[in-house]
Amino acid sequence: MAETTDPFLTPRMRPLTTTSSTDNLRDDPFIPPNPQYRDSGYGPQPSLALSTPRASANLNSYYDSPTAAHSNNHIPLLDRDSGLGTPRSYGGKEYDTYADRSNGSGKKSLFKRPVFWVGLIAAIVVIALAVVLPIYFVVIKPNNDSAAASGASADNGSPNSNSPGAGNSNSNGNGQKVLITGGDGSTVTKDDGTTFVYNNTFGGFWYEDPENPYADAAQPNSWTPPLNQTWQWGVDRVWGVNLGGLFVLEPFIVPAMFQSVAGAADEWDVSQALRTLPTGDNLTAAMEEHYNTFITEEDIAQIAAAGLNWVRLPVPFWAISTWSDVGNDGNGQPVSEPFATGVCWKYILRIFKWARKYGIRVSLDLHTAPGSQNGYNHSGKSGQINFLNGPMGVANAQRMLDYIRVFTEFISQPEYLHVIPSFGIVNEALLKTIGQDSISAFYLHAHNMVRSITGTGAGKGPFIAMHDGFLPVTTWAGFLPGSDRIILDTHPYFAFDGQPNPEMINLPANGDATQWGGKWPLQACNSWGASLNNSRSAFGVTFAGEFSNAINDCGLYVNGIENGHSTTADCNFWDNWAAWDENTKKGILNFALASMDALGDYFFWTWKIGNSQAGTVQAPLWSYQLGLQQGWMPADPRQAYGKCASLGTAPAPFNGKFQSWQTGGAGAGTIAASASAQFGQWPPASISGVNVPASALPTYTATASIITLTPSTVATNAATKNGDGWFNTQDNSPMVTPVAGCTYPDAWSATNAPVPAQCTGAAAKRADEPRITGSPFRR
Repeated sequence: MAETTDPFLTPRMRPLTTTSSTDNLRDDPFIPPNPQYRDSGYGPQPSLALSTPRASANLNSYYDSPTAAHSNNHIPLLDRDSGLGTPRSYGGKEYDTYADRSNGSGKKSLFKRPVFWVGLIAAIVVIALAVVLPIYFVVIKPNNDSAAASGASADNGSPNSNSPGAGNSNSNGNGQKVLITGGDGSTVTKDDGTTFVYNNTFGGFWYEDPENPYADAAQPNSWTPPLNQTWQWGVDRVWGVNLGGLFVLEPFIVPAMFQSVAGAADEWDVSQALRTLPTGDNLTAAMEEHYNTFITEEDIAQIAAAGLNWVRLPVPFWAISTWSDVGNDGNGQPVSEPFATGVCWKYILRIFKWARKYGIRVSLDLHTAPGSQNGYNHSGKSGQINFLNGPMGVANAQRMLDYIRVFTEFISQPEYLHVIPSFGIVNEALLKTIGQDSISAFYLHAHNMVRSITGTGAGKGPFIAMHDGFLPVTTWAGFLPGSDRIILDTHPYFAFDGQPNPEMINLPANGDATQWGGKWPLQACNSWGASLNNSRSAFGVTFAGEFSNAINDCGLYVNGIENGHSTTADCNFWDNWAAWDENTKKGILNFALASMDALGDYFFWTWKIGNSQAGTVQAPLWSYQLGLQQGWMPADPRQAYGKCASLGTAPAPFNGKFQSWQTGGAGAGTIAASASAQFGQWPPASISGVNVPASALPTYTATASIITLTPSTVATNAATKNGDGWFNTQDNSPMVTPVAGCTYPDAWSATNAPVPAQCTGAAAKRADEPRITGSPFRR
């Protein structure tokens, strides 16, 4: 079997953390068993000596040590005659499929081996400590120590970084012990008092201290740094999933909701329909029910338990505000944005809270733009593109910048800095319509605005993710040299490549006939591996913000409500996962592993697909959760290492080292003069869809009050602050609003409208200013 020599594909072996249980009570700062303290930029942190991820008798040597990282000889392949290639399970422990279990004649008696007696003595010591230590820390020590109030540490990280015993209390105020952390097998008590068992065999542990709610001590698995330790781009790998369909509705993710609203194609339609029911406005109630049930705390715990470490969280601008008048329609009537303004915000905060609890990092993604950036249903309204296109293109971009600003101010607060290290500022702007020059000018202007809020350099605000606009990643090589921490976000899909893609996946794999997948695993390796690694060298940090198992566009509503399918594959087969044979599942799993290996840093789209009214998932190739349950997604994502090499190809190597400025080091924030000269004019001189200069297009005026997202109220003691939703108090410029007395065309449907008389300038805001309701408040 071929071996990979790409150092960027080497798994980072981190010290194994605790698989703690109910012995970890609120008597001391959380310290895993057998602790060592190591210093970091956030103070001493708990760690363990290097160990294997699982406590099993025989472990895959590929995972055992960094020196074996390039050896793929012990990764179970998806051979044609065996099962799905995952480690076998015996009595709750997993063993390598290829472990040698022969008796081995001629060996010494077990009792005559010195190692046996050494091991026996060590085991006795461990058992004694396991009995004595919990008694000491739970019973004896609380009775000897004086009570101490718990407060937030200066870095919002692990409990008090100065001394292990400081900053604790012994009870929840009612004399009861409060469990604040746990690993595999521990019981989690949710906010509503119900419980579930946390299953994480990868050394991950949850952490939630009610008296220090911003403690970032949790860790999802042994190979990912805890939240309060620095994420090292080029060393640590992004293995994530999207929480699609939660805060931005998509028909194929929540089909039952769309099936219940006749004729609805997007969230605009659903919102309008639910606002005008015969029984009254039911929009808020319906959306609250969806937000509260579609993704639960158990989902986030399962994501960590699956060996993943990030989520990408699509959010809409209407989490902040909507406008009650975005211009006049063709009949001269004002158009109001129908979305549920601000309703989702408290649930977004809840996702942040759960991510912190389980050690999951979040890439926040602003998925919708005023006027729509791509005309797709997941932009809020399908049809026209009015962002940087057409008569209202500049005005809509002005609004979008305000929303980017408000989100940036919130997530740059120290309470969220470790949890949300990445912010995608525009999702999937369709550049074949908008044009690369226009979006480049927007990206530069947005970059400068964000960094004026956060400051420049590592640790100051999030990385800024910029989508490639469906252009080849090569077209972004060398973009904005000297910028501060930008990421190129690409979304590789075979489902939407315009090809019929009828080929099956339950066939011997190209490149190695002992595996399954037909042409698809090798095609993933060849299509994506080299291009992403080359982009890491030519652009900088690059990840796949979306990919899936879809080799075609089958699946209920995948192309929207009425668009059907372009593939010639049998969609009845692909939509009915319950009828798939084992070889189909093996092929899909091998394709998933090849995709993961090729992409390196990725977010699967998506974690969950909801049931249709038929009571089943009808777009199964898009559900990570269902794939885990049914065996076509890997139980351990590390199985992906070396997959492409095993098929006879390997991605172009990347050495894992980015230039200093690309990760916030020396030179960050000093953009090359040539780039500023090329893209520095804002608004750009011209945009697509109109035959007049951009300077002649209508714009809004910056005279409106600032909107601030409501901070969390989780902190319950004076020592811990919740923040006020606004990081930089010097950022006090007004937000945009329509110019009083001006008549604008409908900002969501203006591409065919004539260019109106120019409305610009810092005029006083009109009386019927944009509607602000829900959670946000004005400063």
